[in-house]
Amino acid sequence: MKPLNGKVALVAGATRGAGRGIAIELGAAGATVYVTGRTTRTKRSDYNRPETIEETAELVCDAGGRGIAVQVDHLDPDQVQALIARIKDEHGRLDILVNDVWGAENLAEWNVPVWEYSLEKGFRMLRLAIDTHIITSHYALPLLIESNNGLVVEITDGTAEYNAKNYRLSLFYDLAKTSVIRMAQSLAHELSPYQCTAVAVTPGWMRSEIMLEHFDVKEENWRDAAAKEPHFIISESPRFVGRAVAALAGDPEVARWNGHSVSSGQLAQVYGFYDIDGSQPDCWRYLVEVQDAGKPANADGYR
Repeated sequence: MKPLNGKVALVAGATRGAGRGIAIELGAAGATVYVTGRTTRTKRSDYNRPETIEETAELVCDAGGRGIAVQVDHLDPDQVQALIARIKDEHGRLDILVNDVWGAENLAEWNVPVWEYSLEKGFRMLRLAIDTHIITSHYALPLLIESNNGLVVEITDGTAEYNAKNYRLSLFYDLAKTSVIRMAQSLAHELSPYQCTAVAVTPGWMRSEIMLEHFDVKEENWRDAAAKEPHFIISESPRFVGRAVAALAGDPEVARWNGHSVSSGQLAQVYGFYDIDGSQPDCWRYLVEVQDAGKPANADGYR
């Protein structure tokens, strides 16, 4: 079954990580997916990673959807405006917008107080995390609201409940990820008159390309990383949050989530989907009840 047949999606920031996983799963559900990012096979961004938007588009096609790669810097309003004009010209509609632009891992410095943090790096992080989402929404939402029942997903790190109680490792990172949650809440109010829905979604501890490299493992043997970091046993693949977004997009009653902040693990319990290894990791409950509580790593009952 292809519940998203005929639907058009834009995954802004789909070169790698959560964006790639989301694009693949939207494609698997039958959607046409525009995948954007700065790195192509002929030109890398200053991020200097090997993953490309063309690879993501091909993976979308392999999954059963239609992937369309478009090089876009989402900090450039003209490029974003041109992207939306192209989507309107080619399909006349936009049903799903996923704001996943991030690309600031190389700017993060954990447990460094603001007076020691590089202002240049900190403000760049905020621009990548927040300005990109606002610019994209500014140009994309007029097209999305024409469809009625459109869906906006803001991808972040952490739920509103968790972030309200926990310092997220640096002032700039904390602001970046918490602001995206608030953005979804604000969009929920602005979109309600148009029968559209905005939701903030967080993956758990995600096995992105960068994270796998960090632990010197691949997806096939990711459990070996637990030797370095025992709590990595709660981690999930990028496809898990992808299945969370696809479940939301295919839900005729998705409006019940308007303005909410939810995790991939929470949505898996509601919609009954699983990660690619057949498990249902509930990372944020694990963090509170096991890791933050200082208990030994043990994922029994959490995946």
